[in-house]
Amino acid sequence: MSWSLVPAARFADHAATWAGLNTAGPAAPLLSPEFVQPLLTEFGNGNEWLAMWRQDDAVVVMTIVCPRRAGVWETFQPSQAPVTLWLEKPGALAPQDLPRLLDALLRTLPGGALLLGMTQCDPAVTRQPEDSERITVLPYLDTARVALQGEFADYWNGRGKNLRANMKKQRAKLLKEGVATRMEVTRDADGMAAAVADFGRLESAGWKSKEGTSVHLDNAQGRFYRAMLEGMARRGDAAVYRYWFDDRLVAVNLCVEGGDSVIILKTTYDESLGSQYSPAFLLLEELCQHLFALRRFKGLEFYGKVMEWHRRWSDEVRTLYHVNSYRWSGLRRLHLAWQRRAEHRNLAAAPAPAEHTME
Repeated sequence: MSWSLVPAARFADHAATWAGLNTAGPAAPLLSPEFVQPLLTEFGNGNEWLAMWRQDDAVVVMTIVCPRRAGVWETFQPSQAPVTLWLEKPGALAPQDLPRLLDALLRTLPGGALLLGMTQCDPAVTRQPEDSERITVLPYLDTARVALQGEFADYWNGRGKNLRANMKKQRAKLLKEGVATRMEVTRDADGMAAAVADFGRLESAGWKSKEGTSVHLDNAQGRFYRAMLEGMARRGDAAVYRYWFDDRLVAVNLCVEGGDSVIILKTTYDESLGSQYSPAFLLLEELCQHLFALRRFKGLEFYGKVMEWHRRWSDEVRTLYHVNSYRWSGLRRLHLAWQRRAEHRNLAAAPAPAEHTME
């Protein structure tokens, strides 16, 4: 039993093995080769390694890691990847095996690695270890999920009165103004380039354009989403939802599907509509209604930090986490002490809260 490393640039040579582990395990669309390969193509810098743990001559664990700084490594985690790139064969490992595997990987990585981080682990996909002498588990963020079981009417009646009233008010206003709304679903690979282009044009008209983070077909983000969605669509696991006011595109969701989940990767909407309409929410309402009617999936995932609006749509929240593995237990203690001191310094430097008065 041992780790072997190959440059992640050769991921395609091992994609079938990766796909086999995913199919046997979580069957997660975010871990399919069609999702991972475009991540490496567009956001890798050539320093990534594909690591494989063999047991009885069979690969039972695969991950992609990269150096962060001297002595520190982590799983490859561009912002477009919501969860850690780690796969293991079900039943091949006991829960207590993960610290041993991470320690062995630390000692296999080049350059004398001292710390290895598994970032953005999802407990629904990756088993969570316990803290130990050389392992620290850190909460990362809470993420929301809509359960797609039962009838949409029951789900919708379980939403807050304000949300339901707001959506009803907007639809009544649109009807009064003679505006026809419609949701269009694109699933074929040939339509994904145009769908991503539409997404980019809508997003580029908003605040992300000013920050230079909007999607374009000719930038890395645009190339990633096009290639990824085309590859996923060929498997039947991609969908782009466009929402229209008459002939005016007002909202777009880029989604992948697989296993028992639909995942909204990115959402954009027409910001010029102001506060009178919430096209992204109007789209989300019809999307939920559509998914409930399909009866194919168990959950709609948002995979982002839970905001107040998420809680209006979802009753389910779980915590994603990081795992730090240290080469020595003393290093873990030193790192934890440094983190506590840094937290205290940040608290001491924070401005005093403003006084509040009743008016």
